[in-house]
Amino acid sequence: TLISLVVFQLKNILVQSIANLKTKNIMANLTNNRISVTLTPEAEQQVRTGLSMIQEAMPFLVGLTPSERVSLPKINVSNKAFTEDALNVAANNPSLLPSFVKVDEMRNDLTLFGKLDELIVVLQQILEKLTDTQMLAGSEAYASALAVYKIAGAASDAGIEGAKAVYDQLKERFTRISSTPAPETPAV
Repeated sequence: TLISLVVFQLKNILVQSIANLKTKNIMANLTNNRISVTLTPEAEQQVRTGLSMIQEAMPFLVGLTPSERVSLPKINVSNKAFTEDALNVAANNPSLLPSFVKVDEMRNDLTLFGKLDELIVVLQQILEKLTDTQMLAGSEAYASALAVYKIAGAASDAGIEGAKAVYDQLKERFTRISSTPAPETPAV
């Protein structure tokens, strides 16, 4: 019958579309869902509250201009040791220093640097996990969207009622950007 022929044809087109997705490494994302989580409003609010608490606990945090970031002398492993040595010299030889050199301020700045360094490591680890999780979630959503697009195209090619309209709607995204370089499709 005609319906059986169309269903058979659609299955073949879908199998071919899925094979094409596998070669583009999209199907691996569909069959290997690495993240399936919903961030509840309560959890999101708890995180926002925690971030606000961090900001409130450190009201002294500053924002530098781009030129300040470039022009300020920066501490690293080797000049941190030098700074510690200079602090010891200054603390043990106050008569050598002019009055505008404040040893206690120097000590406070170096101590703050060390404590912030420890916090930054923890925050960077959290930020890396946040961005990696966001990237994975976005990649899985986008790979699924590409699969939907391919399947809609196969259904449209098979003449399934209503498929052409949804395929054309999704196809607009690719025709709109065809005049500009296509963004890289992430490997998933």
